[in-house]
Amino acid sequence: MKRLFLTLCTTLLCCSAIAKEAAPMAEDVQVEKRMVSISEELRCLVCQNESLAGSHADLAQDLRREIRQQIRLGKSDKEIMDFMVGRYGDFVRYRPPLKATTFLLWFGPLLLLVAGVATLLLYLRRRGRRVADAAALSTEDQQKVEALLKEAADSGRNP
Repeated sequence: MKRLFLTLCTTLLCCSAIAKEAAPMAEDVQVEKRMVSISEELRCLVCQNESLAGSHADLAQDLRREIRQQIRLGKSDKEIMDFMVGRYGDFVRYRPPLKATTFLLWFGPLLLLVAGVATLLLYLRRRGRRVADAAALSTEDQQKVEALLKEAADSGRNP
C-alpha cells in the first residue's frame, strides 16, 4: 500500500512539473477581446491551418503579444492588420485581398482542377483512338485471320 501511494505521488509530481501554466489574459478585457477578433483573421505562420488565436506555437504567442502592445498604443484594427501584412505578406491573412500578387492564392486551386480535368479528357480520347485503331484490321489481315480460323476448324475435324 505504501509503495502504491509513493508511486502515485511521484507520478503526480512529474505530471505537474511537465504541465505548462496557462497564458495570462490581458489585464484589460476589451484589449483581449480586440486581440482575439484581430488574431482570428490572421493565419499562424507556423501551423498555417490554424488561426493565430487558436495556435499554441511560440511564434503565435509572440504575435498575439505584439497585437496587444499595438492595441495599447492606440492603433486601429486596420493599422494593426496593415502592420502584420507589411511584415509577413498577404499570406498571413485568411482572406487575402484580390490583387495581382494574390491571384494564385484565389484561383490556383481552380486552375489546377481545370488543367487536371482537361489532361484526363485528352488522355482518354487518345487512348480510345488507339484502342479503335488496334481493333480495326486491314483487309489483308482480315483474310489471314479467316484463313487461320478455317484451317483450325478443318484440322479439328480431321484428327
